[in-house]
Amino acid sequence: MTFTTLATGLRFPEGPVAMPDGSVILVEIEAGRITRVHPDGTKTTVAEPGGGPNGLALGPDGKLYCCNNGGFHYVETPSGLLVPHGQPEDYSGGRIERIDIETGEVEVLYKDGDFHCSLRGPNDIVFDDAGGFWFTDHGKTRERERDVTGIFYSHADGRHLAEVIFPSENPNGIGLSPDGKRLYAAETYTCRLMAFDITAPGEVDLTAGLGGPGIPLYRPAGYKFFDSLGVEECGNICVATIGESGISVISPAGELVDFVATPDPFTTNICWGGPDMRTAYITLSGTGQLVSMEWPRPGLRLAY
Repeated sequence: MTFTTLATGLRFPEGPVAMPDGSVILVEIEAGRITRVHPDGTKTTVAEPGGGPNGLALGPDGKLYCCNNGGFHYVETPSGLLVPHGQPEDYSGGRIERIDIETGEVEVLYKDGDFHCSLRGPNDIVFDDAGGFWFTDHGKTRERERDVTGIFYSHADGRHLAEVIFPSENPNGIGLSPDGKRLYAAETYTCRLMAFDITAPGEVDLTAGLGGPGIPLYRPAGYKFFDSLGVEECGNICVATIGESGISVISPAGELVDFVATPDPFTTNICWGGPDMRTAYITLSGTGQLVSMEWPRPGLRLAY
């Protein structure tokens, strides 16, 4: 595969959002920063929310909605990789933030404890066509201890937050099928792609799986981890795969139909842009890069 390097020197980039002008807005988790990468490769700061900005999505009001995980501790390997490693001493709490792209103003929309919900490490986000959004909470890892977390649904106006799915095995990436009837979530440590049947906005069939709402769709062999995901126009689910270094492309039936290898073991996310939605933007977080490539199939146009 041929990649074009768009930006380097990023501090664990994630959550790419392709903008109409050809730029890409993403998070730099380690730096606590939202950054815009312009088509010519220059970088400008959109906002500095601090903590650990992670998943990012455009909402119906044109503002950015950010899953802030509260921060990670990091280590840098001898080979130069930046690697997140557990909960930091300055952990600032999980929250959902709304960010004005023009002014950089950061508003906390939901925080830990709101609506009796525990937000430990919100991770990834996707809007539906009803104007609400789903997000995962990956939780935090401490010495000999790891949070048990869930998957949430919220309204963009701050009036509703509910934990719809609990427990979930440290969910990371999240996405919707093209018809909006299925929710997908990638679990990091189990390396499973799970599917949930949506019955109404913010609701899933709680009896769809053998032991609850989750239907195991795909799990690869070997020592790997799943991170964030994107969905193709045809319905395939593209899951960033850590360890094997690349993007696993999984059909709605749960079959591996493609694997796109990348040069960074911490390949974390993918989104699409361009007039035909065939330009894939991929975050290579360990080496701090944003790259692009021509994708074999068009990506799904998101709700906003």
